[in-house]
Amino acid sequence: MNVAWTVVFGWLLLAGLAGFLLMGFDKRRARAGARRVPERTFYELALSGGAFGIVAGGLLFHHKTSKTLFFGVILALAVAWLALLNALQTPLGQLLN
Repeated sequence: MNVAWTVVFGWLLLAGLAGFLLMGFDKRRARAGARRVPERTFYELALSGGAFGIVAGGLLFHHKTSKTLFFGVILALAVAWLALLNALQTPLGQLLN
């Protein structure tokens, strides 16, 4: 794996971990009746690469999965990230060779 892919996957790993932890945090806040994390924060994090972690956190914590619009947007962003990674596969692979 070259440096460019290492950076991309490192970023996605960190953003995914942040999304996963944020879902757990928001679930805990919801149960406690405390102030919640705005959905816009989840959307921005998903757009920046955390969509996979948000999906995993939603499924594991059973959080926001019944909100069809919210979870649909997050899933669409995860699919968009997969498409972007697929599209970048050749250009990034040739970047440092």
